[in-house]
Amino acid sequence: MSENVGISRRSLLKALPTAVLVAASDGILSRRYAAAAAGPQPFPQPALRTARPVPGRAGAVLEQTLDVRFTDTVVPGYGTVTTRTYNGTIPGPTLRLRAGDTLRLTQVNGLPPNEPHDGDHNRPHGFNSFNLHTHGLHVDPTGEADNVLRVFEPRTAEEVEAGAPEPQYVTTIDVPAGHPAGTYWYHPHLHGATSVQIVGGMAGVLVIEGDVDEVPEIAPAADLVVCLNELRLKDGKVPDFTSGNALAAVPAVLTVNGAVNPTVTLRPGEVQRWRLVCATAFTAPVLRLTGGGDLTLHQIAQDGVTFPAVVATDAVRLTMGNRADVLVRADTPGSYELRADGRTAPLMTVEVTGEALDPPMDLPTVLPAGKPFLDEGDIANPDADREVVFHVDPGVFPAPFPNAYRMLGSNPTPVADPVADPAGDPTRDPAYGLFDPGYVNHTLELDRVERWTLRTAETNPAFHHPFHLHTNHVLVTHRNGERLDPPVWQDTVDLAGGRPGDTVTLLVRYEDFTGRAVAHCHQLQHEDLGMMQTVEYVEPRRS
Repeated sequence: MSENVGISRRSLLKALPTAVLVAASDGILSRRYAAAAAGPQPFPQPALRTARPVPGRAGAVLEQTLDVRFTDTVVPGYGTVTTRTYNGTIPGPTLRLRAGDTLRLTQVNGLPPNEPHDGDHNRPHGFNSFNLHTHGLHVDPTGEADNVLRVFEPRTAEEVEAGAPEPQYVTTIDVPAGHPAGTYWYHPHLHGATSVQIVGGMAGVLVIEGDVDEVPEIAPAADLVVCLNELRLKDGKVPDFTSGNALAAVPAVLTVNGAVNPTVTLRPGEVQRWRLVCATAFTAPVLRLTGGGDLTLHQIAQDGVTFPAVVATDAVRLTMGNRADVLVRADTPGSYELRADGRTAPLMTVEVTGEALDPPMDLPTVLPAGKPFLDEGDIANPDADREVVFHVDPGVFPAPFPNAYRMLGSNPTPVADPVADPAGDPTRDPAYGLFDPGYVNHTLELDRVERWTLRTAETNPAFHHPFHLHTNHVLVTHRNGERLDPPVWQDTVDLAGGRPGDTVTLLVRYEDFTGRAVAHCHQLQHEDLGMMQTVEYVEPRRS
C-alpha cells in the first residue's frame, strides 16, 4: 500500500533548516572511518530504562541514576578516548515513559574539582559542573524540575582531600497528562560548560510513548534510536575550551549510538521506525539514504510532535538539537548508506537482505493529531510582536575570546553603563545583547499567543544560529517570507547565514508553567559565550 502523503512535501520542508555542515577533515578521519567500516558491526542501541507502575499513583515512575564522571570509551576507528559521560556510555541510557508519568533522576557528580574562575560569566568555565535539561519537554522549568539555572557542582579540592562523598543531585519531572508522544533528549545545560560536555558525548534520548506508537502500521515496526553524537577529540580527549577555536577547529567524529558506521538490517518489505536525534553542538546535517537507488524517508514527526500526515522526502534536514521520526521501508535488496551532505564517510550502513515479507508491511495513511495549530487570529496583541536578531561583533574583547555573540531585537540586555557613556557605540559594549542571568529579556504571560520574528545578521551561509525556546514549542508559520502550508511545530529552529540570512516567523502560546527559563542559540559554543536571554513566564495580568 502506498502512503497518503497528504501534505505538500515542498511546502512543509521549507520549515526545516537548509543546513550546511560545518567543514570537517576528510583526510585523517576518512582513513579512520574506512578502517572502522572494514567489518560490519551489529547495530547498537543505548541501554533502555522504562517507567514502572507505583501502587496508589495514577502514573508510573522512572527512577534512574545518572553517574557523571570521566570515562575511557572506545570509539571505533579512533581508539580509546577519555570524556565526561552518563553511566560510562555514549550516548547515555534511553529513558521511556508516558504522559502522566514521573521522571526521577539522581545525578552523581564524580568529576574532579573545577579550576578556579573569577572572570566574566560569558566565558567558558566550570567544566566539571553541570545540570540537566530535558530538551523539548513541556514541563516545569523551576525548582528541581527542568531548571537550567541550577548548578550541580563537584567536590572541592578540600572535600576530596577530606574523603567527602561525591555529591548527588535530584531532578524530578512530572510529565503532564496529554503531553505529545514523541522523541526528545536530555543533556547538561550549565552556561559556560555546555559545549565542552556535549562534544564529549554527554547526551541521551528521552521518549514519551503514546498514540502515534499505536497506529496499526507503526506498532509492528522495529523502533530504533539513531542518536547522532558529534565528538570533538584531540589526543584522546576533548580539548579545554580555552580559545574561540579550541573546539571548532578539531575535526568532528560523528557516531551513531556511540559507533562509527554501524550496520542495520532490514528484510525486503520491512518497515522500521528510526528516531533520529541530532545531539550535536556544531554540526547541522542534511541526512539522505543512498545506494542502488535512494530509499525514501517517510517523516512522521519533528521535534516530538506528530505531523498531520506522512511526508515522503529524500532528505531530512536537522540542526543542533532537532529530532525527526522517520519510517523506512526496504523494497529492493541491496546495500544503502545513511549519509550527511558534505561528508565522505557514511553515518551508518543499511543492508536489505533475507527472505522478503509477504505481504510487505504497510505505511500509515492516517496519523493522530500531534498538536493543534495556532493562527494569527489567536494573537493577543498584533502590535506587540517580538524580534530576535542573532549578531556577532568581531574583535570586541581581548583574546582568546574576542567576539561578542549577541541576541538583539526586542529588549536586548542593556549596555554596561548608559549613564557614563550615553552616546557610546553598542557594538563595542561589553554587555549589550549578552546573557545576564539577573536581567529578564522577555516577560511572557500565560495563555497569550504572540508572534516572534527571528533573523540572523550573518552573511556566511555556513554560520548557523538555531533558536531554542525552553518550555513551550513554537509554530513556524513563515520562512524567508514564504507562508508554510501547513505550519510546523518545532522546539529548535535553524537560521543559516547568507545575503540575506534566514528569517523565520513563528507563533507561540505560553502554557501551564510559570518561572524563569531561557531562549538561546543552540550552536552551543555561541550559547556559552553569551548568546542567550532570560524569559520569565508569569500569570496573566488582570484586566
